[in-house]
Amino acid sequence: MAQTLNKKADSAPKAHVVNIGQEAPFVPQAVSLSWLSCCPNSTLTQLWVCFLLNKHRRFPNTLPRSPYLLASTAFGSQRRGGTREMRFLSRLIVLAALGIATFLSWRLLLRSPATGEGGDLAPKTEESFTLTLDTFLHVQQLRKKRLRAFCNRAGQVTTLTRSQHERAHLLSSLRVSTKLDLLYCQVPSTGTEEWQQLLEKLEKENMTPVMPLPYPWRHTPETQQGQFNLTEIEAMLGSYTKVLFVRDPFQRLISTFMQGMGSSPSFSSFVQDVLDSGQHNANMAWEPLVRLCQPCLVQYDYVVMFGFLRQELGHLLRRAGLPVDSLLPEFTDTQVQWTYSWLSEQMFSELSLQQKKQLAHFYRWDLDAFPFSSSFLSDFLSTPETR
Repeated sequence: MAQTLNKKADSAPKAHVVNIGQEAPFVPQAVSLSWLSCCPNSTLTQLWVCFLLNKHRRFPNTLPRSPYLLASTAFGSQRRGGTREMRFLSRLIVLAALGIATFLSWRLLLRSPATGEGGDLAPKTEESFTLTLDTFLHVQQLRKKRLRAFCNRAGQVTTLTRSQHERAHLLSSLRVSTKLDLLYCQVPSTGTEEWQQLLEKLEKENMTPVMPLPYPWRHTPETQQGQFNLTEIEAMLGSYTKVLFVRDPFQRLISTFMQGMGSSPSFSSFVQDVLDSGQHNANMAWEPLVRLCQPCLVQYDYVVMFGFLRQELGHLLRRAGLPVDSLLPEFTDTQVQWTYSWLSEQMFSELSLQQKKQLAHFYRWDLDAFPFSSSFLSDFLSTPETR
């Protein structure tokens, strides 16, 4: 009997005896995913534990020394994996947010003009952005607010005189279109030349506002407002769409010099002639806008800035009931604006310090009433010599 038991023991397969810390001999086995069947509806943590238990059945030497270590291994692995995933997702979200912010910033820079406190548009080319109607109206509010503030403190003319002669002189630069119900101030080198050509084209095509004035008005070829009687002038000022074209006074001065309006051999001597003539004897080509257009007397509906004429006038005419997009001319102000920005720097350097201060004083009303923040003269406006 004992011999029979010994023979059975000898014939039985011998199990591998493994001490803790001793490497177990490797027994090749087929890779199986049968361990998944033990817990088909388990969580990620439970599946990880099942995997470890199945693994340690095949490789006992890697079995943790206690159930607590097994649980901590499983949870630690999940926590590390979850931490890595969270870090990756956090970085992905941050990068996506930065990308979106960068895209929107560039889009806004390219498509929207920057506006200053007084309604000054940033010096960009007109093609680089689209001037929306909301932005246009907001800019107009800022410009008119600044103009009203100037009129409240400057003591300018605010009422019409009864003298026909004085009235004609005061309004000598104002032009009207009785057919289009428009009034504007004609100032050289501000874009009014193209504007006048547009109005002539509209009148020839018999275009009228969609909503004309509620009372009949006699159409006349006369365009100088000062030639009408006081009743007619008051009616026009109260009902017509009134437009004011403005431009940096120093650039207006350069344009006048470049057009040969003056016998001076150099720009510095030309500026000196302008200063010597004074405001009361100034030529219309370089006379300050405030004196030419009387913006404290005429409550202009729109203040249009040189450099953005096509888009600003497009909105203006549509709001005036004149949808004339196809008839808008190719205004040249956008193309010449960058040239004049460079010329301004060059020609300003030719002037003496005294001339710069005197010129800023000569145009002090324009610099105060309108948003010419980028004008070279603005830096000399507040010096004691210009007050």
